[in-house]
Amino acid sequence: MADVKALAETLVGLTVKEVQELADVLKADYGIEPAAAAVVVAAGDGGGAAAAEEKTSFDVVLVNGGASKLNVVKIVKELTGLGLKEAKDLVDGAPKPVKEGISKAEADDIVAKLKEAGAEVEVK
Repeated sequence: MADVKALAETLVGLTVKEVQELADVLKADYGIEPAAAAVVVAAGDGGGAAAAEEKTSFDVVLVNGGASKLNVVKIVKELTGLGLKEAKDLVDGAPKPVKEGISKAEADDIVAKLKEAGAEVEVK
């Protein structure tokens, strides 16, 4: 597992030129078309609009618990599986992420629930 982390850190640290060279090697030597991977790696290097279009992982961030914090705490507890105290601490400590690395549909569902309870929420 340490090797995989080291490889990931190396990939994230590549320059745009190095990513292009890697793509050329993968295509020429292994027949792999790494177009999607190149966009993901480039995103770590300030990817731009093309990377934003390819985004498949979203974070829901609670900006403010709102006037009805108790309802927001209950929903955060339900969504995250946290205990009551931990959910309350998350709401009181806003802005904080509620869920990270989720699909767009799941993020939209969570945002709707939290906004209905009176919270101010962002999707990143």
